[in-house]
Amino acid sequence: MIILLSGMLAVQPVERTITAPGPSAALSGTLTDAGPKSPVVLIIPGSGPTDRDGNSPLGVKASTYRLLAEGLAAQGVSSVRIDKRGMFGSKAAVADANKVTIADYAADTASWVSSIRKATGAKCVWLIGHSEGGLVALSAAQHPNGICGVITIAAVGRKFGAVMREQLRANPANAPILDAALKTIDSLEAGKKVAAATLPVALRTLFADDVQPFIINLFAEDPAGLAAGLKLPLLIVQGDQDIQVTVDDAKALAAAQPKASLALLPGVNHVLKMPAGDDRAANLRAYADPALPIAPAVVEAIARFVKG
Repeated sequence: MIILLSGMLAVQPVERTITAPGPSAALSGTLTDAGPKSPVVLIIPGSGPTDRDGNSPLGVKASTYRLLAEGLAAQGVSSVRIDKRGMFGSKAAVADANKVTIADYAADTASWVSSIRKATGAKCVWLIGHSEGGLVALSAAQHPNGICGVITIAAVGRKFGAVMREQLRANPANAPILDAALKTIDSLEAGKKVAAATLPVALRTLFADDVQPFIINLFAEDPAGLAAGLKLPLLIVQGDQDIQVTVDDAKALAAAQPKASLALLPGVNHVLKMPAGDDRAANLRAYADPALPIAPAVVEAIARFVKG
């Protein structure tokens, strides 16, 4: 579609469903096509039941990945945003979405790269991993066939057990359950499950019995080690108002891979928006506000990297 924009002709990006082979059935995503010969990025979602738009039934409604796709398209960058195996449009790909490992998600990423190249004609695909997706991107890129490079956004640079302890301690409301939570993390790091029914009610969803095998797998992963072994270009993007992942995490990734580019973005939080206030409550309100635009600096850093 051709539209008139500020007196100039511009091409309206076209969105369509795209699929990739999954374990039992197809994986599903949305291709936002910025035009012929545009670079293509694959947006790998963060933890839990996060859909292709960046939303979750657990209360996240920021539409971060949809807004990122739209922002990149305006910069001449195509994108594919996806539903994880066993969830949403990819629900049929596996019988149980909880029976998964980081290696499984990395295998799905390789499937997506192959399918995207066939659908778009791109010689290679850039991986964008947000939060936990950053770990998946780094893992997948250890086998770089068809991958141009990696962009991590709000991705941890330490083992996840250390990050989870820090997140729990940072919220004063967790004081009554903190001791039980820390002991559970210790057990899972040691590869030992904990019966969720024995935990305080507030922790039974976070450490549900059916997700503990994945958490054990997650805790064993080493993001900095993966960054150190990367043979592809790497951009590390981190906002300084992120209350889940710290600037120190981004610096740890950069220290592990000295050839990486590091973009530290003032005022940007974990869902890539600029909250209207410095307090925790204002930061969290941004998680549920799809009308709040994505921080322009995020889009600009990514577009500059993939086009440069």
